[in-house]
This record gives sequence, C-alpha cells and structure tokens, in this order.
Amino acid sequence: MNVMSNEELIKIITNEVVKKLKSQGNSNGGSIESKVDTSNMKLELNEVGVAKAGTRSDEVVIALAPAFGIYQTKTIVDIPHYKVLSELMAGIEEEGVTARVIRVTRTSDVCFMAHDAAVLSGSGIGIGIQSKGTTVIHQKDLQMLENLELFPQAPLITLETFRLIGKNAAKYAKGESPSPVPTLNDQMARPKYQAKAAVLHIKETEHVVLNAKPVQLEVVFK
Repeated sequence: MNVMSNEELIKIITNEVVKKLKSQGNSNGGSIESKVDTSNMKLELNEVGVAKAGTRSDEVVIALAPAFGIYQTKTIVDIPHYKVLSELMAGIEEEGVTARVIRVTRTSDVCFMAHDAAVLSGSGIGIGIQSKGTTVIHQKDLQMLENLELFPQAPLITLETFRLIGKNAAKYAKGESPSPVPTLNDQMARPKYQAKAAVLHIKETEHVVLNAKPVQLEVVFK
C-alpha cells in the first residue's frame, strides 16, 4: 500500500483550491470575486498621486502589495496589517531615518516590489511586503531577484521581526552593514501553510494592474 507524502497531499489540496477559485471566477465574469476587507479598519491608506523618486538620502521606501490593507488586512498568521506597517515604520524611524510608503500594483512578486521601492528611495534602500507577510529588503543597484535580506517564511515573521526589518533597512540606508535580522526556523511551517499561502497569493494577484505606476500613500493609523 502506497502512503502519500505530506508534499503530495499539500499539492493536491492546493490544486483543488486553485481549481475551485478559478471556477468561481469564471462564473463571475472572468475574475475571482474579491471584496474590500472591512474586518479591521484601523489603517487608512490614502492615494496621493504617482510615487516619485526621492531626493532625501535619509529615507527608506516601503512598497505594499496590491491587496495590502484593502482586500486583505492580516498576514497569513492573522497579524493585522496596521500593526505590521506600524512596526516597520517604527523600526525605520528609531534609526533616525524617514519612512515613505507606496503601493506597487504592477506585480505581486515581493522582490520586484522591493526593487521598485529601492529605485524610488532617495537612499536606494526599499522594503517590499506581500499581504501574507513575505518581506524583502532591497537595494536599487542589485538585480531584481537579488536582495539584501529575504524573509520568505511569512508564518514565522513576528511583530518584533518586522520592527527589526525596519531598523536594518534604515541602517543600510545610513551606509552601515548590519547583521541579518534573526529569524525563526520551522521545517513544518511550509507544508502546514502552503495551501493557504497559495490562496492568499492568488487573491493578491487578482489586483495586479500590468504596467501601472507605483502610487504614493498617506498612512493614517486610527
């Protein structure tokens, strides 16, 4: 009798979820229905025009994913987005650096978002974050798929970690070479959350607008 591995089981579950979402999308005219999430409205993100290249060397730009804070308001482990963004910004500001927030909708790839942020940042340092919590610190001179620090295991990123990510990004902006942010490691996190991560990424990608320019955001914590 053959015993199915965890990886095989996760793939089957993920494929079935994706098929179900796609079938729902076809019945709704070609796109998967995704409504504004009003379950946690403690964060207001106001669009104030196209994001422009910064001229200040003491800034770090944070690029939010297409659904962040609108259609999704919590990470994969239910950390509210307003707390995530607050910690990132606090970490940056603790180092005497300014945080500027934009939204990137041309892609749902966190490395590309982070690179867009870095290119627009006066310091050349940017942070990209997906709605599920995956985060990257990037530098404008690096290739898209390179980075300064990558935090791929979203289920293991705590609020303390987000704050340290902000601090490290600010240190890079000041020309320092900080030690990488320490992260937790759990081999079971990937199989445990793989299906949920796939669903959240699909929902994120629904809101991608190809070739759209990054948008400057005004952040209001309520």
